[in-house]
Amino acid sequence: MGVGSSHGNGLFFRTLTEKQAEEIHLASCQILEETGMVVHHEEAVELLRQAGAKVENGNRVYFPTFLVKKALQSAPSRVTLYNRNGEAALHLEGSNVYFGTGSDTLNYLDPFSLQRRSWCQEDVANAIKVCDQLANIDFVMSMGMLTDVDSRMINREQYAIMVQNTVKPQVVIAEDGDTLQDIIEMAALAVGGKERLRQKPLFMVYTEPTSPLQHPKESVDKLLIAAENGVPTNFACGGVAGASVPTTIGGALVQANAEALSGLVIHQLKAPGAPFVYGYGNSPLDMRTMQAVYGTPEAVLFQGGAVDLAHYYQLPSWGYAGCCNSKVCDEQAIVESTMFTVMGALQGCNIMHDVFYMEFGLTGSLELLVISNEVIGRTRRLLKGIDTDKESLGVEAIRRVGPGGNFLGDEHTAKHFRKNWMPELSDFNSYENWSESGSKTMVDRARERIKHILATHLPEPVTQEVSEKIAAVLREAREKVGAPK
Repeated sequence: MGVGSSHGNGLFFRTLTEKQAEEIHLASCQILEETGMVVHHEEAVELLRQAGAKVENGNRVYFPTFLVKKALQSAPSRVTLYNRNGEAALHLEGSNVYFGTGSDTLNYLDPFSLQRRSWCQEDVANAIKVCDQLANIDFVMSMGMLTDVDSRMINREQYAIMVQNTVKPQVVIAEDGDTLQDIIEMAALAVGGKERLRQKPLFMVYTEPTSPLQHPKESVDKLLIAAENGVPTNFACGGVAGASVPTTIGGALVQANAEALSGLVIHQLKAPGAPFVYGYGNSPLDMRTMQAVYGTPEAVLFQGGAVDLAHYYQLPSWGYAGCCNSKVCDEQAIVESTMFTVMGALQGCNIMHDVFYMEFGLTGSLELLVISNEVIGRTRRLLKGIDTDKESLGVEAIRRVGPGGNFLGDEHTAKHFRKNWMPELSDFNSYENWSESGSKTMVDRARERIKHILATHLPEPVTQEVSEKIAAVLREAREKVGAPK
């Protein structure tokens, strides 16, 4: 086991020392052995009992440390997600970093009417199309909670929209095992069958237990279905520091780690070697407002600790970026979301979601999404670091120009200046030129970009046959749950 790795020549931020990671690991193992977990799932409890765990009162499970060690040995150290065309897209390993949106916001900040309102299917389709066009958004989630479909069908309908409006990989939410099975069916149709989906996973499922120290039946159902089908998954609760996890960062990490490791044990007992992504979200509780908040220094440090634990265990990591507490796309939104994005990248978090989240995750903003796309581009340039090969050091160019010279006319400048990072959204004009162009703010330019994308960008479609078969899966699901046809 080992903590930390670098971004090639670039920067890297380490939060925990090797000794601290070991201390947290041992404390988590103590919690699992002495306090245990309540597991509301008969099959999982039986798997654990047969493997050597002690069970009390039918579902209070005490995890011996040897089961944790065995699960860490069998879980793969790298997971790859593929796009709809079967091309490797996300290499979740080492310190590779990828960014995507979040799921299920209740409110949509409409960039056209500027109203805060509920989401409908057209809104989600448009938001996914914008993601499809943005170069630095690597995967998508459902973004909005649909209000124009039956509530029992929301996650299925969201997935049908996602898979038909982008080729990019997805991270999905499913309210229960039946929903996940239908999502697997739709994904298999899009990529050419279940065996191909197993070989080249198109999506990862986000599976949440309930803190403190509980595993609901639905969460474990999804965990076991994912293991059985080779679908990458995590088991990461969204903790609230001071409420559902301890208020200290160290204490929150110990409990979070215990919960994630217990999920990993169940997952690997079901299917040794099945792909698992380690991570956990922690939003500190603001005791003044009783609101769980994003992007505070404590939240960022917690994520760094969780990522270092993932490196310690040699597991892919899961986290947050590009999210904030602000109610509109303003200075606070950019400060908070940018801090999370830059620090998550420096920490080496493999797959970061919630880019575009506002108002503690209750609201989604496409303006913030488009601005964050550029922030991620800036950040990725930082991660590349400085080249020190002979050509980059430019000794010959410096000789040619000499004292008092000018590099504007030198061939070295002409050869290399285009390699510097260039903005698509930020304004680098003089005040006079900016003023003559309408004195537009960053948010103004982001709204223009959104309108342009929706007017001009056509995502690569699925075939008519695949579209019809996905519609058939939805029809059968509506009948199954008793939703209107």
